[in-house]
Amino acid sequence: MKIYSKTDIGLKRDQNQDCVWSEMLTDGACAAVLCDGMGGETHGELASSMAVEIISKRIRENFSELMSRNTVRNLLITAVSAANSAVSDESARNFGAVMGTTCVAAIVSGGRAYIVNVGDSRCYHLFSSEDSDCIQQVTRDHSHVQDLVDRGEITAEQARVHPDRSKITRAIGAESLVTPDYYEIDLREGEMLLLCSDGLSSYVDDMDILDICFENPAGDICGALIDRANESGGHDNISVALAVV
Repeated sequence: MKIYSKTDIGLKRDQNQDCVWSEMLTDGACAAVLCDGMGGETHGELASSMAVEIISKRIRENFSELMSRNTVRNLLITAVSAANSAVSDESARNFGAVMGTTCVAAIVSGGRAYIVNVGDSRCYHLFSSEDSDCIQQVTRDHSHVQDLVDRGEITAEQARVHPDRSKITRAIGAESLVTPDYYEIDLREGEMLLLCSDGLSSYVDDMDILDICFENPAGDICGALIDRANESGGHDNISVALAVV
């Protein structure tokens, strides 16, 4: 098992409000946390860095391969709740205005991935099936355009260019309480779990992501994905984390 991560400011932004952490927890387990800040200027950068620091610290200090599935779930959800409280309190205390961040986090252990998300940062599962390579989005975006897609008012392709595509409906720090979505999936040898901010998913389509992930050595994939997003305009900060089983 290997874990990689990388972040890039992109070509159009003056500041990187993304933050990403990844680490091997044991020889057979790894974790990653990826956040995309909102709130303008230093507020977004502070929100994302606070959330990554708090969630990663809780994972690092508390995870054990002996944990039950439910205990790993509770670890991730309570870590997100702790980050939400800290970001919300910091915003109220020092700025008097809302700041927040998306978050997608995962622990991979024992052939299983445990995933939480808030906002529109995503998790993808990449695998091979019947001699073809496949990509599947695991998480659901908490966004205005995703709600429109779910109601059948626009297509997924229209959502990619919709003027409100950056409006999210859930974020760490935006309210006093937040409820992350939670997922579990099985991972077999050779499969990959990709976490990314919308600086990748909004500008590089799923099939391009799939091709890049299966056509490059594992250690080069994060950089290659960021390069492709910048080739597509680099309109946003770009962050990725990749676990390879």
